[in-house]
Formats: sequence, structure tokens, C-alpha cells
Amino acid sequence: IKNMITGTSQADCAILIIAAGTGEFEAGISKDGQTREHALLAYTLGVRQLIVAVNKMDTTKWSEDRFNEIVKETSTFIKKVGYNPKSVAFVP
Repeated sequence: IKNMITGTSQADCAILIIAAGTGEFEAGISKDGQTREHALLAYTLGVRQLIVAVNKMDTTKWSEDRFNEIVKETSTFIKKVGYNPKSVAFVP
């Protein structure tokens, strides 16, 4: 977390990398998950531009349904943090 805060405090844009694997995404976005924590810290530190990269799509056999599920759930969360999901790029 210390390194993340140090780098983020000088950033204009953040890239949030999310693992698509079953269980991995759910763990990261859970109440105490690191994905959730990093998005919240980035916004709190003033980073208003966000890109979400969905990693490890090969583990889901490039499932478009899985990608869309991740986009939907992540959009709901980042909206609560303060980001506008419509201005966030989601990249598989």
C-alpha cells in the first residue's frame, strides 16, 4: 500500500488491473479486497481519470459474458467511490 500511495500521489491517471479468474475478481472486489482499496485510495488522493484493465482473460477462455459481468460490477463500485463509469475505459 505504501508504494501505491507514493506513486498515486503524483499521478494524473490510474490503471486499475483486475484479474478475471473465477474467485480472483470476487476476492479483489470484496469488502476487504485490494482492488476495492486501490480504487478508493486513488480517488481519495485526487486521481480522477481511471482506466480498468481486465487481466487474465485467457483463464476464462476469453468469455465476453465474464468481461461484461466484471464491467458491470466494477462500474457499480467505482461509481460509489466517485468515478463516473461512463468516462472510464474498460479494456480486456
